[in-house]
Amino acid sequence: MLKIGLTGGIGSGKTTVAKVFETLGIPVYYADAAAKRLLNTNDTVKDAVIKHFGHEVYKNGELDRKYLAGIVFNSKEKLELLNSLTHPAVIADADEWMQQQKDVPYIIKEAALLFESGAAAKLDYVIGVYAPHHVRVKRVMDRDGLSKEDVAKRISRQLDEEIKIKRCDFVITNNNRELILPQVLDMDKKLRALAMEQVKE
Repeated sequence: MLKIGLTGGIGSGKTTVAKVFETLGIPVYYADAAAKRLLNTNDTVKDAVIKHFGHEVYKNGELDRKYLAGIVFNSKEKLELLNSLTHPAVIADADEWMQQQKDVPYIIKEAALLFESGAAAKLDYVIGVYAPHHVRVKRVMDRDGLSKEDVAKRISRQLDEEIKIKRCDFVITNNNRELILPQVLDMDKKLRALAMEQVKE
């Protein structure tokens, strides 16, 4: 079974691409959703976040995401600190999830910070989802109701898109012009063939 990473900058549409893979019967681990879950359920992570960001981060035992976002997206250091607290827990959770997957040619780990967290080192291949900067900005503004400045701030906190895509083994373009489905079907065919080669070895 191959372990495939799926990454891209904020607004690139990587979750949309991941959902298409799911319709083909491929299990997908969503790192962002896992991080949100662990911030609410993992006592070690919760204690560390409270220690560094204060008790106000949680309201009635639930993470106040808006409050935390207001802190971390205005400070590179605070964002790096939060990531350093959550990444190890998410990586361990993903490893456990991967071990539970059986009888599939490959699985996908969808994560924005695949390279930044060091998680890419544990994967066989990485697919990058690419979208032009202006397309990504508009998508995030529409999706999250953020201002252009806020979106630009969040994008600036991630690894440069061009650098990220160069580090990927495969690229899917999601620019509102090229269709995603044929690209995913082609990628699925390639990955199934690579998985067969792995079995033969």
